[in-house]
Amino acid sequence: MVDADKMLGMTVQRWVLAGTAVVVAVLAVVFAVLGWDWADKAASVVSALAGVAALGVAVWAAWPVASGGGSVRVSHTGRATTSGAGRANTGFSGRASAVPGRVRVKRTGQASSDDGDANTGVDLT
Repeated sequence: MVDADKMLGMTVQRWVLAGTAVVVAVLAVVFAVLGWDWADKAASVVSALAGVAALGVAVWAAWPVASGGGSVRVSHTGRATTSGAGRANTGFSGRASAVPGRVRVKRTGQASSDDGDANTGVDLT
């Protein structure tokens, strides 16, 4: 699978930064053409719209985690071995309160431990 960002040599963060710079430049030109009195009024409207849009994007981004709709999937893991009092895990391990929703684990690898803890499934603490 080809990652479009790597193919173009730019990360998502760089695309966002470049897009922001373009928007700022366009707004500067528009405000200069309108005149400073009109620019002041237009800037107020643009700021209000940007604030509402930012709030909407923040709620949209946080919604899956807040509603418990997220999930964790683990599959086709490798082998984990530990000796002594170590811990080997090829499944999923975490706090039950931090799990966003479903946890799916299938076809995990082999976990073995001499004297410690080995997990190949789900280990919720």
